[in-house]
Amino acid sequence: MLDTTRRATVYRMVMEKHVCPYGLKTKDLLEREGFQVDDHWLTTREETDAFKAEHGVKTTPQTFIGGQRIGGYDDLRRHLGKAVKDPKATSYTPVVAVFAMTALMALAASYAAYGTPLTTRAGEWFIAFSMCVLAILKLQDVETFSSMFLGYDLLARRCVRYAYAYPFCEALAGVLMVAGALNWLSIPVALVIGTVGAVSVFKAVYVDKREIKCACVGGSGSVPLGFVSLTENLMMVGMAIWMLFAHH
Repeated sequence: MLDTTRRATVYRMVMEKHVCPYGLKTKDLLEREGFQVDDHWLTTREETDAFKAEHGVKTTPQTFIGGQRIGGYDDLRRHLGKAVKDPKATSYTPVVAVFAMTALMALAASYAAYGTPLTTRAGEWFIAFSMCVLAILKLQDVETFSSMFLGYDLLARRCVRYAYAYPFCEALAGVLMVAGALNWLSIPVALVIGTVGAVSVFKAVYVDKREIKCACVGGSGSVPLGFVSLTENLMMVGMAIWMLFAHH
């Protein structure tokens, strides 16, 4: 007897100029969970609209198991006991990704330059690379970043243009510190923006007890303002002080 509980039917958009990514994810998930998948393609907009009207749904793909409609990709994940990401939930993943990659980049650069990954320069590069990558994330959308940044930075609240200048200052200091050039410029820039940032974060989080999002990974990030944000700024201050004495 055919086990219908391990069979699933998927209706998904597969058109000449558009293949639904969630349809592909749905089919892949079902196959990985041991289902035999009857894969039905919706190849035209008219066919897709007719399917939605027939089943009273607003989106595709749609999955059916044992004759019961499960729903879209997120609904399927819930049905199978899988986690579903909450787009509004706070997450440290962006910061972990940044610092993990910049650490590996610093170790790789040190190995290429000195034949060993464990050098003092690797530590300097780690912080400098981190500044550069965090600046990139902010520079992707300076307008959105500045709006979030104005929510807590003390200097930006007094001078709005500082909120727009901040990513460029961080990028400049980071690039110069990677090169080990123009210390007379990179050190004071990092010291100023790092100190102001650290004081601002400390006041907002630990004095005013505010629960807001951090702009450290750009304006679209979901990282909560707190320890990570404070660490970013203290790293810049520490790097500036280190370079002031180590490379004097």
